[in-house]
Amino acid sequence: MKSRNNPYRQERQRERSSGGYRTTEQVQAEQATADNDGEIIAGKHPVLEALRSGREINKVWIAEGSQKHLTAPIVAEAKQHGIIVQFADKRKLDSMAGEVAHQGVIAQAAAYRYYEVEEILAAAKAKGETPFLLLLDEIEDPHNLGSILRTAECTGVHGVIIPKRRSVGLTATVSKISAGAAEYVPVARVTNLAQTIETLKEQGVWIAGADVAAEQDVYRTKFDMPLGLVIGNESKGMGRLIREKCDFLIKLPMAGQLNSLNASVAAGVLMYEVLRQRRGI
Repeated sequence: MKSRNNPYRQERQRERSSGGYRTTEQVQAEQATADNDGEIIAGKHPVLEALRSGREINKVWIAEGSQKHLTAPIVAEAKQHGIIVQFADKRKLDSMAGEVAHQGVIAQAAAYRYYEVEEILAAAKAKGETPFLLLLDEIEDPHNLGSILRTAECTGVHGVIIPKRRSVGLTATVSKISAGAAEYVPVARVTNLAQTIETLKEQGVWIAGADVAAEQDVYRTKFDMPLGLVIGNESKGMGRLIREKCDFLIKLPMAGQLNSLNASVAAGVLMYEVLRQRRGI
C-alpha cells in the first residue's frame, strides 16, 4: 500500500472531482475491494477515530440503507481528507469484515505502523510527563488487547509494548473493541520483551509486574516514578524470566473466592490507580 503505484491512491485522485461517491454498480464492477497488505477497520467509532487521527485511509465503505444521521460525521470527515466513500450492499461489507461486527461501516487503511520504544519515551519527554508504559506479556485474546488499549488511552498511558511472538497484534477485532483507541495509543512490537525491560531500566524506568502471588498491595504502592507496568498472559500470567526482571511485584486485593481477574480488567484497575495518584486525587 506504500507503493507509488497504489491503485487506491490513484483512484482517490481521479474521483475527488466527483465528490468521492460511487454507485453500487461501480463498486461491484471493481475487481477487489481490499489489498492483502492493508488493514480493515470496522465499526462506526473505530473508523471515525481513524479518520480524525490522520491514519492513512484508502477508502471508506458504507452499507446502503444506513441511517444518514449516524454515518454523516464519517462521510464529512472522509470528504474533508479527500477520501473516497463508497456505498455498497451490506453483504459486501459482511464479506470484507469476516467475523468482525462492522455496524455498516468499513475502512481500508494502510498497514498499522508500530512504534519504536524510543519514540514512545521521547514523546513522553516532549510533553514534560513522567513516562507511563504498559508491557503485555503474551496477551493472546484480541478482545483483551482492544479493551486494554481503550483504557490505556483514557488513563494517559504513553505507549503499549507487546512481543512479536505468541501475542496478538493490532487486528480489525482489536481496533473494533478499542473503540478507536488503537489510533491514539502508540504500540511497539519487540522481539525480546525481557531485553526491552532491561533497556527501559537502564533509562530510569521502574518495572512493576502484576502478580496474584505478590506481597505488595497496589494501593500501598507509589507510582510517581517513570513506570512500566507488566500484565501477564490470560492463563499463565507473567513468564518466569519476565517476573524476575521486574523491580517489584504488585497485587490487587481480593475479597471473594476467586484469586484472579480477567487480564483487561486487572490492567484497567491498575492503570486507573496510577492515574489517580498522578492526578493527586
